[in-house]
Amino acid sequence: MTNKQSEPSSSTTRRDFIKTGSAAVAAASTLSSAVFAGTPQTAALQSSLFAGGTDVIRVGLVGCGGRGTGAAAQALAADPNAKLVAMGDTFYDHLDSSFKNLKKNPVAEQVQVDADHKFIGFDAYQKVIDCVDVVLLTTPPHFRPMQLRAAIEAGKHVFAEKPVAVDAPGVRSVMETCKLAKEKNLSIVSGLCWRYHQGMRETFKQIHEGAVGDVMAIQCSYNTRGLWMFKREPEWSDMEWQMRNWLYFTWLSGDFNTEQHVHSLDKMAWTMKDETPISCSGTGGRQTRTGKEYGHIFDHFAIVYEYPNGVKGFSRCRQQDGCAVDVSDHVFGTKGRVDVFKHRIYDPKGEKTWQFREKSKNMYQVEHDEFFNSIRSGNPINNGDYMTKSTMLAIMGRMAAYTGKSITWDEAINSKEDLTPASYEWGPLPVPPVAMPGVTAFK
Repeated sequence: MTNKQSEPSSSTTRRDFIKTGSAAVAAASTLSSAVFAGTPQTAALQSSLFAGGTDVIRVGLVGCGGRGTGAAAQALAADPNAKLVAMGDTFYDHLDSSFKNLKKNPVAEQVQVDADHKFIGFDAYQKVIDCVDVVLLTTPPHFRPMQLRAAIEAGKHVFAEKPVAVDAPGVRSVMETCKLAKEKNLSIVSGLCWRYHQGMRETFKQIHEGAVGDVMAIQCSYNTRGLWMFKREPEWSDMEWQMRNWLYFTWLSGDFNTEQHVHSLDKMAWTMKDETPISCSGTGGRQTRTGKEYGHIFDHFAIVYEYPNGVKGFSRCRQQDGCAVDVSDHVFGTKGRVDVFKHRIYDPKGEKTWQFREKSKNMYQVEHDEFFNSIRSGNPINNGDYMTKSTMLAIMGRMAAYTGKSITWDEAINSKEDLTPASYEWGPLPVPPVAMPGVTAFK
């Protein structure tokens, strides 16, 4: 193989991928449906019905960046009879680097991907899905809805990184896919990893049991420095440049308020027991990261969410070099406050009343431990409700900042704005203008 990508169809869209993928896997999913659907007792037989009647769980990785490589290692560490047998990415150099790194990992013996199962191109995900039992989806977020749909329709369990979409049509698609997963008794585990952190679980249990009384306000911050950026090479088309620098293009990442800050917003949602807000308003812009090499996303956001009972959620995030870092979450109640990251509760006088003191296990590993246990036990996990709501919270905030408008939840979730490009092909792809509050329209 070379370092060049495969050529996709010039007329293929996200909707086309979903339609053609559904048709392609229909026959292949017949046996899978028989195995995975039905009663929990039926599902419990999975351990003897994976690869050729053995108890081996065949794992496939779609998206071979750093997070995908880490997820693959954690998946294999979660189950000694899990084998990585297929990998897919748009770019061969990504896949090759991931494979080599996994071969240096303690789980190297479980990495059994031969040359015929290394798939390159926009359709690589479908080829991976067709030959595995479990799929790890770690591509740029734009592709999550179509790939998740294809995997669930094919009867495969899925680990889906955050966020699960970049626009409302994508979120609605994922919601429907998660319903289908429940019908088929398939697990969908979300990459919103703090939900799998023991200290966080105990802290939110305290909140929900009334340790700080009624919640009045939430503050979440994700103020950090800039992230990686790859200088454009002369031979790269617009599509390749954008794909390799996917963080900086809203159609691929959802902007960093969605791609990164979703972790903080997920803790806001968790505080509110995943009740959806009435509306949000906010601001944002692009002050320090203004060069064309950074696409067209913002470098700061500040959003306020309003809930039905009058609770306000104050959210801020920033990716600017040379500035103070603050990644923290705080909950304020009628009987005290919570420092979420420190797992501490204080009364109104500032006296500490509770603290989680145990050492939490690696949350990334816990995700996969519980995921694979759910597969083996026949008791599927479905994180669909909170992973779609938290993703929509982030998208909603971006809508408010981009437009300068107050956006209701109903407006956001029913938005018709579809960020899908006209086609997936290695050629020209114009960069949208930077959003201008008061000018950019809500769609």
